[in-house]
Amino acid sequence: MAQAIEFRNAERHEFIKGFHGIRYQVRDVARAVAFYTQHLGFKLEHQHLPEFASVSLGDTQILLSGPGASGSRPMRNGQPQEPGGWNRVVLNVSDLPGFIAELKQAGLRFRNDLETGPGGRQIQIEDPDGNPIELFESAR
Repeated sequence: MAQAIEFRNAERHEFIKGFHGIRYQVRDVARAVAFYTQHLGFKLEHQHLPEFASVSLGDTQILLSGPGASGSRPMRNGQPQEPGGWNRVVLNVSDLPGFIAELKQAGLRFRNDLETGPGGRQIQIEDPDGNPIELFESAR
C-alpha cells in the first residue's frame, strides 16, 4: 500500500524560486520567433540570433534554443536535444473552430483533428520545427 506523501504547500522550496519558462529546441530561431509572434500573438522578450530568443504570452515564457545555444548542447552521453515530442504548451483560446480556419488559411501544420471531451475541445498544431502546441477551448 502506498504511503501518503506530506506536502508543505505553505513553505517555499529552499532552492526553487519559481517557474522560469518552457524550453523548445528549434532549428531556426528567427523563423520560430516569427511563428510565435505573428500567428499566436506572443511578445518578443529577448533575442540573441541565431542561438536564442524568448517570447512571452502573459506571464509564461517560451525559451527558443537554436543550434549553438547553451540550452541545446548534447547530453553527456552525446544524445542531441531535438525538436518535437509530445509534451506541449497548451493555450486557452476562444472560438476554436474560427481560429483553426484562420491557421489553416495561413498554412500551419496540424497534428490531429479537432477532439472533443468532457472538459472542452482541443487540437494540436506544430511550430516550424515540429514542437507541438495544443489549442484548447473550455466547455465552460
